[in-house]
Amino acid sequence: MNKRLDGKVAIVTGGGQGIGAATAMRFAEEGAKVVICSRCMEPLEGVAQAIRAQGGECLPLSVDVSDEEAVKALVAETLAAYGRLDIVVNNAVLMVPGMLSSHSTKAWRQNFSVSLDGAMFLMREAYPELKKNRGAVVNVSSVCALAGAVATAAYSASKAAVIALSKSAAIEWAPNIRVNTVLPGAFLTPALESVNPDKEAQDATGKTIPLGRIGDPRECANAILFLASDEASYITGTELNVDGGRMAELNTGSARWEDKA
Repeated sequence: MNKRLDGKVAIVTGGGQGIGAATAMRFAEEGAKVVICSRCMEPLEGVAQAIRAQGGECLPLSVDVSDEEAVKALVAETLAAYGRLDIVVNNAVLMVPGMLSSHSTKAWRQNFSVSLDGAMFLMREAYPELKKNRGAVVNVSSVCALAGAVATAAYSASKAAVIALSKSAAIEWAPNIRVNTVLPGAFLTPALESVNPDKEAQDATGKTIPLGRIGDPRECANAILFLASDEASYITGTELNVDGGRMAELNTGSARWEDKA
């Protein structure tokens, strides 16, 4: 039985944990050879070992995606190892919170350097191979791109910019390359656990979501897999919210209506 990504080679940035790690695992399960990268090598090795244990192929690389030369080397090493490149998933992120009234310029720019600049650098360097292979790009934004929150102005703005980048690339690169964006909500990742450290806090967060729980990273990885695969061959320039319905709900304050039927 053919797998959805048989013969494909993918790069997943931010692949050492959370959604990136889950995406790398799902891609490998579906037959792709996967290159994963982040700045820290140790978690990457753990993900690569898990993929290899299941019979997959994975190349972990320490890369700072905000460094243009490092991104060029990432693509070159991918081609040297596997001979082609079909899929790019820009998942790497650096969130530096700060209040607008006192946000330092350095911290502001750090939010953009990874999420936005890093995505553009990799898309640009991967373009020739993606065009040749009629490939796909999936950029990982956030529901924070759609709504404001305290101390997240820079992060939210950078993630909104990722959506605009994706739309522009989708138009420029059609019909040879598809480019789409996934907008995750709350998922049980190390980032979420850092602000919801115990089950009580996580359950409380889950109650604010229409589906009543925090998501598993594999659920977001499944959405990324779909957009990267040929099953989404007629989809480009679009955004897919993967958030348990959170952004669909209008906050009505204390008003409540019960279904009496």
